[in-house]
Amino acid sequence: MSSPLRISMAKRNAATAAQLSELGRQTFHDAFAADNRPEDMAEYLQATFSEHQQLAELEAGNTIFLLAHMQQELIGYAKLSFGSRLGLEPGKSEQGRMEIERLYVLQDWVGTGLGATLMRRALEEARLKACHTVVLGVWERNQRAIDFYRRFGFRQIGQHEFRVGQDVQTDLIMRKGLEGR
Repeated sequence: MSSPLRISMAKRNAATAAQLSELGRQTFHDAFAADNRPEDMAEYLQATFSEHQQLAELEAGNTIFLLAHMQQELIGYAKLSFGSRLGLEPGKSEQGRMEIERLYVLQDWVGTGLGATLMRRALEEARLKACHTVVLGVWERNQRAIDFYRRFGFRQIGQHEFRVGQDVQTDLIMRKGLEGR
């Protein structure tokens, strides 16, 4: 018997952009609204998750979105970008690097294993694209996510600024090398 969970690559169209806009706003808001000023949250959500912005991200040639559906409901997603310079030393090549820019699931699905399923699929995409390194940024105050990434073998290699509205925050840069690459 097959699982009703389906993870697939997003289609690069306006309908998908609308779905990602709604899901992105909801999941980011649910995860971080309690720790940010409402005006900063509103500014970030508008700039980052407008349908226009999501369509532009979908159409970017170096980006893949993985969508998690249960039955017909979109319940989570991951945004993967290839050739990332995040945490890269000056003079080094971005070839063979993938960044997990976003990995979010609806609040009701947190703690169910869906995030781990999306992570495993993201790492498989990195291997399929012959990547040797996977990087990501995570808010320094998001201990649950930091612990999650560590369970998958990510280690902190630095930090950088991340802006939510007018609030400048610190993200940890984490890295994982892929075996055999």
